[in-house]
Amino acid sequence: MATKVFMEALSPTMEEGRLVKWLKNEGDAVKSGEPIAEVETDKAIMELVARGDGILRKRLVGEGDSRPVGQLVGVIAAADENIDALVASAGAAPAPAGDAKPAEQPAAKPQEQPAAAPAAQSASQTQGEAAAPPQAKAPPAAQTSGSTGNGGPVRSSPLARRLASERGLDITQLQGSGPSGRIIKRDIESAVATAAAKPAAAAGSVQRAARAGDYEDIALTQIRKTIAKRLAESIGPIPTFYLTAEFDLSRVTEMRAAMAQMGDEFKVSVNDILMKAVATALSQHPEVNAHWLGDKIRQHHRVHLGMAVATPDGLIVPVIFDADQKRMSEISHEAKELAKRARERKLKPEEYTGSTFSISNLGMFGIDQFTAIINPPEVSILAIGTAQDVVVPGPDGFIVQKRLRVTMSCDHRAVDGAVGAAFLQTLRRLIENPLMLVF
Repeated sequence: MATKVFMEALSPTMEEGRLVKWLKNEGDAVKSGEPIAEVETDKAIMELVARGDGILRKRLVGEGDSRPVGQLVGVIAAADENIDALVASAGAAPAPAGDAKPAEQPAAKPQEQPAAAPAAQSASQTQGEAAAPPQAKAPPAAQTSGSTGNGGPVRSSPLARRLASERGLDITQLQGSGPSGRIIKRDIESAVATAAAKPAAAAGSVQRAARAGDYEDIALTQIRKTIAKRLAESIGPIPTFYLTAEFDLSRVTEMRAAMAQMGDEFKVSVNDILMKAVATALSQHPEVNAHWLGDKIRQHHRVHLGMAVATPDGLIVPVIFDADQKRMSEISHEAKELAKRARERKLKPEEYTGSTFSISNLGMFGIDQFTAIINPPEVSILAIGTAQDVVVPGPDGFIVQKRLRVTMSCDHRAVDGAVGAAFLQTLRRLIENPLMLVF
């Protein structure tokens, strides 16, 4: 029995994936669990594995193309099995939750159901298109709306009819591209695009044509799409206020130099020491180490510290779990490894989910001070600037002191000003007396 290859939810927040590379060609034999393609999720590049044995008979998505979670992207079947009906149904979106039954997978191996089946059902509920099995017939009411010019029924999906109504289109004048000429979502979108192109073309005829090389359109990566969505969820709805403090790094600098003299295994960066200090302070202030969940605030008893890492494709936040319980050398090693894997797009989902508080450090770029955007459902984030030599009053005149400025963004629904200030006081005490971090 044929096995459908779906675009699976390879990360907890993935809604669509871009097929980067097929690892198998049509006609290649595949085994269950064997990687058949590389998929770019919203965070990393992951492997899509086969969920059944057989031959990769059809690849329905080209390299570089994106598809929503739950969309059919390929078919695995025996060499002599007829898959025409499956291929024909690929033009429609995933089946609704009630139709996407486990029986669509090989009946003899129920344990090999796609990991993305729940996500496929969720995606289909959102899009509303039906990719019904070829042997199933939709009720006439679900396929018919209006009539053609010759009085015959128009076959269309409920979503297509709704979209046509919203956009003022006469669905009886459209040509369907779905199974048996059924009008589906993409037919509505095509009609809308065609209508929009006509005035644009007219306007373009009276404007100077852009020369080749005047601009370049950069397609959004999955991670950039997720960043855009997450930031819109954060900066708009969250009532944010900011607290800025300046810390003396003199003793941090001295301790770091002393540790370096003890050997390479004790070498740490200023950022490693700051992460240890932040994690230790969070363990003392659970009201900051928290998530806003709408109807409640969840205070965490374990500190999972997210650290923002810049990659060529955008920002990603790998997590150092139980950071307050780890030595500075352990944090240093783990931070370097996570940052390296993040830039190579090789992080696993469990390595970039579950943070309870995040930090963003732009000090290495010479940024004195900035504000970072909270990563929901977290209630705070700490932005760290560059360390600078500052002239300050001393006991016998003026002295030069290494100082660091940080800014804490706080979700006022969960963190009050006094609560944030108390956290920064604790952080100051730890940073200005770093020996407290080694006991």
